[in-house]
Amino acid sequence: MIDGLQRLIADTIQAAQNLRAQKTRTMLTALGIVFGVGSVIGMLAIGAGARQESLRFIEELGVRNLMIDSRPAASREELQQRRRSSPGLTERDVRILQANIDAIEFLSPRRSLHPARLLPKPSKDTPGLHGVYPSYAVIHNLTPVEGRFFNESEEAEAAAVCVLGEAAKVNLLGYGKAIGQYIKVNDTWLRVIGVLGQKATSGMDTSATASQDRNNLIYIPFNTFQYRFWDTSGFMKDEIDGVDIRLKDGADSIEAAQVVTAILNSTHHNTSDFSVTIPAALLAQQQRTQTIFTYVMVAIAAISLLVGGIGIMNIVLATVMERTREIGIRRAIGARRWDIVRQFLTESVLISVGGGVAGIGCGFFLSWLIARAAEWTTIVTSASVVVAFGVSVVVGVAFGIYPALKASRIDPIEALRYE
Repeated sequence: MIDGLQRLIADTIQAAQNLRAQKTRTMLTALGIVFGVGSVIGMLAIGAGARQESLRFIEELGVRNLMIDSRPAASREELQQRRRSSPGLTERDVRILQANIDAIEFLSPRRSLHPARLLPKPSKDTPGLHGVYPSYAVIHNLTPVEGRFFNESEEAEAAAVCVLGEAAKVNLLGYGKAIGQYIKVNDTWLRVIGVLGQKATSGMDTSATASQDRNNLIYIPFNTFQYRFWDTSGFMKDEIDGVDIRLKDGADSIEAAQVVTAILNSTHHNTSDFSVTIPAALLAQQQRTQTIFTYVMVAIAAISLLVGGIGIMNIVLATVMERTREIGIRRAIGARRWDIVRQFLTESVLISVGGGVAGIGCGFFLSWLIARAAEWTTIVTSASVVVAFGVSVVVGVAFGIYPALKASRIDPIEALRYE
């Protein structure tokens, strides 16, 4: 074993000396591996970041939740046609669902509008206004970082209070204290009683909030919305925009969604004016999509590794031709074929290992650059580093075997005559 280790060290030193003699060629050959490993790590980092963000978003929606959303009519004619058979999503639907589905733990209707006027004037995008029950905070795990969410008493009294999303608070009131201050939405003054922590966002169309920044919202009691606000675009909308449901622990969300759909189809006379979203099913779908997305990106990035492997084969083949006389001398003084194979294979592995190490640094830099430039979340995992580096070593061995075998088969006598 000691002899084998000494032989390995000697081969590595000799291979390093041979590669150092051709610095420029070696560096150019290693670049293919560097970019290949860096690309694989970068693509996996993008995939891991996107997966974490989407999973966090769906978890915040709640795997025990169901979201029912109204589908606004595209035209007055479509609305008139719908109204012949369906009243749209209404508070009556809320009462029917609550009375007929035992699996419901919490339920909240939802109404929303885009304010025409706001004081103080928003520094960026105008926050949206949501009217909901107090249970909405439990359904969606809304945690105030300042103050509190409104309660049942304020809901019953239609109190002029509001809770701000993190971005809405900064947008309207800056970074100072918000509790106890007033904002004016259209013609109604609202007292701020709470500020929510930041929530994950996603481009997935899961509810009415999907087209908005979930942090740039103003929440008020549902009754406050009903009695103090008038939505001028309401003639094209249903009575309520949606219903959010939290199921009891252990309830089957797929089965509950089927029951909800059946009840609403009955009350709406099979009119397709609503949609039911199941975060649990969405989670499984998103995981499948992310897996396919990651495979595709890694496959594209792996092409760089393939090109790098071809480069290694090319450089070692060229080296074999240049060192034919050296090979003949080594064979003449007693070197075996395996010694020649080991010599050139070691050089291939050194190129791929060196390129792989540099590629890991390139991958970290690429992930950081993407996160900064595109403002995407990227996560470099230890698994992605191990996989990318391992593949680079395998590429070095795989593409170095043929040139090494070719070198070992050179006839010593012919090699000594080679000029």
